Amino acid sequence: MIRLTDVRKAFNQGRENEFWALKGIDLSVEAGKVTVFRGPSGSGKTTLLTLVGCLARPTSGRVRLKDRDISGLPERFLTDIRRSTFGFVFQQFNLLKGITAIENVMIPAYPLGIDRTELSRRAHALLERLDIAPKARSNAEWLSGGEAQRVAIARALINDPEVVIADEPTANLDSERSKQFLDIVETLKESGKTVLMTSHDPLVCETAVVDRVVSLRDGQLVERGG
Repeated sequence: MIRLTDVRKAFNQGRENEFWALKGIDLSVEAGKVTVFRGPSGSGKTTLLTLVGCLARPTSGRVRLKDRDISGLPERFLTDIRRSTFGFVFQQFNLLKGITAIENVMIPAYPLGIDRTELSRRAHALLERLDIAPKARSNAEWLSGGEAQRVAIARALINDPEVVIADEPTANLDSERSKQFLDIVETLKESGKTVLMTSHDPLVCETAVVDRVVSLRDGQLVERGG
């Protein structure tokens, strides 16, 4: 589904503090599988995730999504691809304070012009599915870490994406909440979603729901597992 060919990514290119986060990545990601990118801080795993999710472009190399080269597409096309293909769960969840949980869930769907009644129904259904519906009218800042995460997952699913991307999803959770998250990942996989995560948490990397672990160090692949 996703293919990277000799992908390299530089930051501050041409300056004294030039840094190459990725140094020639060749990688294929299968549809309908759970893949984890693992590595220490600075290994390039989060940068790799942003390239796959069309949040950034490679400095060189090619990124193909379903046989379409998306490496050099203008931002407006990347925005459309992100909206229709990917759902994102960020490490800090990035919920907007001052508005309710259900309003946070609905935000990514507003540009699609969906009838608000239908959109509200869809958002409620997701919150019910994730066992967080009683908090639908609570402001984001009132939620616990586990509650905020489930709202963030519902937000990621509101546009029914093919691919769910999660950056260090268990970094701020205790073991019990982490296991609950992995149960959710299993249901996403069963529904046909492709799930991509970064993590250095053994609980995530070693769980049975993960099909493949890709290890990185210093911007390069060092191991392929799964």
